[in-house]
Amino acid sequence: MDEKRTVRTSRMLSRILRHEPERVGIALDPAGWVRVDVLLGALAARGTRLTRAELDHVVATIPPCPPSGRRGPSKRRFAYSPDGLSIRASQGHTVAVDLGLAATEPPPVLFHGTATRSLEAILREGLRPMARQDVHLSADSDTATRVGSRHGRPVVLLVDAAAMAAAGHEFRVSANGVWLTDAVPPEYLSRRL
Repeated sequence: MDEKRTVRTSRMLSRILRHEPERVGIALDPAGWVRVDVLLGALAARGTRLTRAELDHVVATIPPCPPSGRRGPSKRRFAYSPDGLSIRASQGHTVAVDLGLAATEPPPVLFHGTATRSLEAILREGLRPMARQDVHLSADSDTATRVGSRHGRPVVLLVDAAAMAAAGHEFRVSANGVWLTDAVPPEYLSRRL
């Protein structure tokens, strides 16, 4: 599978497994899983032929950053169930799912990348999940910078995760290392200089 097809397939799967499973006539279970054979069959019925080997390649591959620099390396967006029979998106859902992630003590500081144009509103209102179920945070500033660059000129915010946790806010970490929380109030945010 060439890189362009890998990226196109990854985007299509993200749309289906995170946002619009009904687009191909499938339903996710309450934890976001769908059987691989059901997914591949639904895609084939709508004219998109994808083999299990190609799906394995998309799940395992981290495409390099394109020359434009607008998008950083993809996180492993998908995960297989332990038996390998089902697949789901690792996080980022706009459809209601319970990923079953346990509350986890976060590192003292987490990072959030955004565009400069969003900075004023975020510092005033805090971070909210918007259409997603959770706010996504990174364990390192480089990842946050890449995420922020997808939306314009990037700015990195520091999240005082230790103080949030001490105040009772819950954090979870997805299979691909993205830290999730319900919201980040503005008092826990500062701009990285």
